[in-house]
Amino acid sequence: MKTLRESAQAIVIGGGPAGAASAWALASQGIDVVLVDKARFPRDKPCAEYLSPQGSRILSAMGVLETVEHAGAAQLSGMRVRSPDGGIIHGEFAAQHGFTGFRDRGLALRRRRLDPILLDAARRAGTSVREGVALDSLIMVGETVVGVRLRDDGELRELRAPLVIGADGLRSSVARKLALTARLSWPRRVAFVAHYRDVCGMTGYGEMHVERDGYVGLADVGHGETNVAIVVPRALAKEASGDSAAFMTRWLARHAQLAPRFACATRVSDVQVTGPFASHARRGYAPGAALVGDAADFFDPFTGEGIYAALRGGELLGGFAREAIRARSPREALAALKAYDDARIAEFRQKWMVERAIGAAVSSPLLMNHAARVLGARRDLADLLIGVTGDFVPAAAVLRPSFLLHFLDPRRWVASHHKAA
Repeated sequence: MKTLRESAQAIVIGGGPAGAASAWALASQGIDVVLVDKARFPRDKPCAEYLSPQGSRILSAMGVLETVEHAGAAQLSGMRVRSPDGGIIHGEFAAQHGFTGFRDRGLALRRRRLDPILLDAARRAGTSVREGVALDSLIMVGETVVGVRLRDDGELRELRAPLVIGADGLRSSVARKLALTARLSWPRRVAFVAHYRDVCGMTGYGEMHVERDGYVGLADVGHGETNVAIVVPRALAKEASGDSAAFMTRWLARHAQLAPRFACATRVSDVQVTGPFASHARRGYAPGAALVGDAADFFDPFTGEGIYAALRGGELLGGFAREAIRARSPREALAALKAYDDARIAEFRQKWMVERAIGAAVSSPLLMNHAARVLGARRDLADLLIGVTGDFVPAAAVLRPSFLLHFLDPRRWVASHHKAA
C-alpha cells in the first residue's frame, strides 16, 4: 500500500471542544494546524452537554457565542441538587456573594449541534479539518513524537509535525500509546446518556438527583429536548446486559420522584454508554506531544464541567504550544510543554479538590444528606458552591475553613444520620 506523506506545524487528534479550542488557539497565531477525527460531524457524544457561565467567555473569544445561542441553546440560571432523603440544594449563578461570571447563566446544547460550530471556528482561524480519519500510530524518533500515521478511506497517510496534541477524550489513543494515563481505582462509575422529549417539570435550572444506587442529571438542551444522564457504579451497570435502553427505563421507574416525570416522555436518541470514569495523566505532555481535555484528566461527571475544562485547556495550551513548535532545540520545546502542564495543574488543582469532595459526598447517602441540610439552610453557601461549579467563583472560596466549618455542626450530623437510617 502506498503511504502518502505530508507535514504541518501541529496535529490535533480529536474534534470535540478540547480539540477545536486547541486548533483555534494555535491557528489564530498563524500556526499551520491539521485536526483529524475518526467521526464525521454532526455526531452524538455521551456528555452532560452543559456549558458553565464562564464557558461563554471562551465561546465569545472564538467568535461563536451568538451562533451557539442562535442554534437554540437552553439558558440555565443555576442548579438544583436533590439528596437521597429528599433535601434540596438550590443555587443560582446570579447571587450576592460578590463574584460575577462572564454571563449570569449557563448554556446547554446537544453536542451534535455544538461541536460543528466549534470546528467551524477552528476552520475560520485557518485549521485544516479532516473528518472520518483515524489515528493508526504515532511516529517516533527515539522517545520523541514527530508525527502520526492516519487511516483515511483505506489509505495510510503519514503526517509529520513538531507537535501532536491528544484531544481524543477519556480513552485517548494518544495518551495510551505514550503510556501517560493511569486509571484511578475510585470512583468507578458508568454513564448512560440519552435525550427525551416531554419530561415533566423541566425548568431553567439544571437538576441532579442523587440516589443510593447512583445519580441522574437532567438539563434542557433546547429544541424541546432534555439531556438525561444516569451515572451508576460499574457493578450496577452490568445489569444492563447489553440493553442500555431497558436499563435506563428501569432505573428511572424505580425512583418515586422521577417515575411520574417520565410517564409521558419519549426517548428521541439512542442510549450511549461511557465509562468507567476517573482517569488521570501522569503527565500532560511527552517529547513532541501534549494532552488536553478529558485525555489529560477526567474524574467524575457530577459537576458537569467537562466542556468548560476542555475549552479552557485548549485556550491555555495555545501559547505554550506555539513556543514548543517554534523552539530552537528539543530541550527548549520540552520545557515549553512542561510549562503548559504546570499551568494546567495550577489552573485546575483546587477545582479537582472540590470535585473529589463532591464525589465523596455523592458516594455516601449520609454525607449527601448532611450536605443538603447545611446548604439547603444556607442559600448563600449554596450559591457560592454553584458559582464554583460555574467556573467563575474561585475554588478557594469553598476550601477555606470559614466555609468548611459549616459542615461540622454535630446537630446536623445527628439529623442526617437519623434520616439516612
